[in-house]
Amino acid sequence: MTRVQRWWKRSTGWLTRLERLVGLGGCILLLVFLKLASEVGEGETLAFDKQIVLAFRSATDPSRPIGPAWIESSLLDLTAIGGPTVLGLVVLSVVGFMLLQARYWTALFIFLTAASGEVVGYALKSVFVRARPTLVPHLREAFSSSFPSGHAMQSAIVYLTLGAMLMRIAEGRLTKIFCFGMALLLTFLVGVSRVYLGVHYPTDVLAGWIVGLFWASLCWLVAQHYEVRAGIKAERRKATP
Repeated sequence: MTRVQRWWKRSTGWLTRLERLVGLGGCILLLVFLKLASEVGEGETLAFDKQIVLAFRSATDPSRPIGPAWIESSLLDLTAIGGPTVLGLVVLSVVGFMLLQARYWTALFIFLTAASGEVVGYALKSVFVRARPTLVPHLREAFSSSFPSGHAMQSAIVYLTLGAMLMRIAEGRLTKIFCFGMALLLTFLVGVSRVYLGVHYPTDVLAGWIVGLFWASLCWLVAQHYEVRAGIKAERRKATP
């Protein structure tokens, strides 16, 4: 066996183990979500939810969030990066860039991941139909049902997918960690902002993170399975100088 053959065997074996690990993690995430949804449906998380929501407000005036005014302003900005307008622009920008780079299958993968995530989020909200928190005044308008958080879910899907994509083209372990770490940070900040602004219970956000990570992982597994047939690897080699 040549050195190249040994390297290929090790690489494909590692990739298979990674796919299995991601698949196992996805199954665990699904089970955790089903358990959480059951607890929420039975009202067993309500006391915890109320305690956290009220912890972000002044004890003397629930209409006032804790902390200085700039925190509220910052979190209003941060919650917008998980909204459909900003996420839509991000996805369209990245898809457009990929199309200009002739990476058509990669563009299709990103678009389908984001679009299918929107459909899943809408379906879940229609099933659970949980009312928004009424303990405190909302600092941001919210129109759909509460569980799971659409902002938390969609930011997890979009930013984690883009983070994983950047990891695959980045060189160096530190750069890869930075790409995925920033994706995690953006997802986390969007979720926290929803609770701080009083438009979601913490379990709504947690459920959104879980479903978003599950869906991003599922789409990644599908892409891994079909990437040779679809030509994503060929596109990557073509784009590499």
